[in-house]
Amino acid sequence: QVHLVESGGGLVQAGGSLRLSCAASGSSFTFNAMGWYRQAPGKQRELVATIISGGSTNYAESVKGRVTIARDNTKNTVYLQMKNLRPEDTAVYYCNAGVLAILNRPGRYWGQGTQVTVSS
Repeated sequence: QVHLVESGGGLVQAGGSLRLSCAASGSSFTFNAMGWYRQAPGKQRELVATIISGGSTNYAESVKGRVTIARDNTKNTVYLQMKNLRPEDTAVYYCNAGVLAILNRPGRYWGQGTQVTVSS
């Protein structure tokens, strides 16, 4: 079975940095699409950033310039480097992956989430 395991969440001061990691396993194929979504309390889950195996990336407007997504295709691992964090970035961050990259749709698989809390 497919497993996506996030790590790297925690408490950080406003203006600080944090690096999230997601290790995917259990698939017979490389996940062509990997990315990060987040969900704040009382709010809908939203896209943060995605990256495909060829390296193309997509970022939410709210995080452009402050986050960088990267991946290691040989390890099916995706990273999210965040800087200049704001209290409004506080959310549970979920790793997402799919064997096929479908426009405007998340991949089939989700991680359990990792909490990111930005203090003011």
